[in-house]
Amino acid sequence: MRKEYEAVAPYDPAVELPVTVRSRIEKERGVMAAREVPGEPNAESRIGLVAHAGGLGRYRLEPVTGRTHQLRVHMNALGLPILNDPVYPVVREDGPEDFGRPLGLLARTLEFTDPFTGRAVRFESRLRLSGPG
Repeated sequence: MRKEYEAVAPYDPAVELPVTVRSRIEKERGVMAAREVPGEPNAESRIGLVAHAGGLGRYRLEPVTGRTHQLRVHMNALGLPILNDPVYPVVREDGPEDFGRPLGLLARTLEFTDPFTGRAVRFESRLRLSGPG
């Protein structure tokens, strides 16, 4: 299975991209935010810059693994929290459900081989995030 996401987040020219981020992420039941902890990595994401303007960047995110909040945790760890994220870097006081400020993260494509037919299957979103590029 291959997944590709698009995100809008702050642009920082000091962050060298593309980069592969590997870390150990744990999610505690009943706690909204996942966190990186010391130990053997269990999460891997490839992150690249697509475009930037006005202090914002458009990023291509490719998770190799599928941990809870993995892309959000990895972007935040780079100092590039996803636009309007209600959880990272801190849980927003007014709660996570503010539809006037949607999370700047979009599932762009999903590809896999159909286990019954052996054919390649690809789904691509027609939606587009507001932001540079």
